[in-house]
Amino acid sequence: MVASAQEYAEWATDDARRRLHRKVLVVVVISQVFGGAGLAAGVTVGALLAQDMLGGAGVAGLPAALFTLGSALAVYLVGRVSQRAGRRRGLTLGFLAGAVGASGIVVAAVISSPLLLFLSLFIYGSGTATNLQARYAGTDLAPANRRATAVSVAMVATTFGAVAGPNSVEATGRLAEGLGIPALAGPFLLAAVAFGLAGLVLFAFLRPDPFLVAKALDEQHPPAPAPAPADQAQPETSTADRRVLVGATVMVLTQIAMVAIMTMTPVHMRHHGHSLGQVGFVIGIHIGAMFLPSLITGALVDRLGRIPMAAAAGATLLAAGLLAATAPGDSVVLLTLALALLGLGWNFGVISGTALLIDGTPLHSRARTQGTVDVLIALAGAGGGAMSGWVVATTSFAVLSLAGGLLALLLIPALLAVRPASGVR
Repeated sequence: MVASAQEYAEWATDDARRRLHRKVLVVVVISQVFGGAGLAAGVTVGALLAQDMLGGAGVAGLPAALFTLGSALAVYLVGRVSQRAGRRRGLTLGFLAGAVGASGIVVAAVISSPLLLFLSLFIYGSGTATNLQARYAGTDLAPANRRATAVSVAMVATTFGAVAGPNSVEATGRLAEGLGIPALAGPFLLAAVAFGLAGLVLFAFLRPDPFLVAKALDEQHPPAPAPAPADQAQPETSTADRRVLVGATVMVLTQIAMVAIMTMTPVHMRHHGHSLGQVGFVIGIHIGAMFLPSLITGALVDRLGRIPMAAAAGATLLAAGLLAATAPGDSVVLLTLALALLGLGWNFGVISGTALLIDGTPLHSRARTQGTVDVLIALAGAGGGAMSGWVVATTSFAVLSLAGGLLALLLIPALLAVRPASGVR
């Protein structure tokens, strides 16, 4: 689908573009509330459900690995569809696929089918990936100096559903048992409905499509190329490529550290006798820290710069890993604080990395590049999730947490290695 500049001419003025941008943010916010509730199910009880069905802590990391692998394929496809046909179609398809996957997990739990569970977890990853991809929709019409803030508006909306999801574990568990479904499959009932509603909201109201409008207006009024310094060949291309490299590096390392520690926290807590309600509370705080600070983080990224906030992500994730490694297993307070820091470090990394990625991608390839980079992020999360169970089974949760924190600290030398002399801050 090719955008027509004439078709979108009514949005060419700055005032009309601002109005459409505000409308897009409202639609994205509503969809993200539902999407957040959907993604919380896999985070909260996915590992516990696999442990109950298959036995042993060594397999508890499989759900995170499977739905993040599924998300890798999903973000690739959503990025391609969005580049060609717009955000509305790409995001709608992703969320509806996530709803199908969540429904399949419920069926797998009822009939005790590990094969169906694995397949459904893979498809469920489409919803989690699309929820993160939706952050880009709010940036298509945003001014360059407000892109991180636009990302943050989309992400903070996820908080409401994402925090409610883990804290409804016991309620959805009771509902599931009343329907003859295993209690741990209850949150996936919520996920199926939530992802479905998120997709329907986008399909019905994300009109006109912000990405198609932005592409059409960009083709009609392309930005003037900046003059090249005499001593530097193709500086714009070099700087743009470096922004993409920095952004991808930040988000990949952030994702590995966060997913590895987060995945095994419910298993670690249950091993120490904590209830599902306590597990839900800790994960709810963690997810809240992942998304709730976004408005402040976005403003800081726009004001202080992408690189300083990415470095702050590494330091915060290190603090989270150290605290999780040293906290007594029976201390809900310290585990909650560690998981809150883990979520906050992820928030810093994703918003700063996303802003760098958007800065470095032109509209004619932006959605496709965003999808490709998110594939790397998803694969990184899959690796972190898969290895987390094995690490805990062969060593301990403390070793896993410490390793995750030290891995995140690699962000800082990575930033120094790829930071250009000028142009990226």
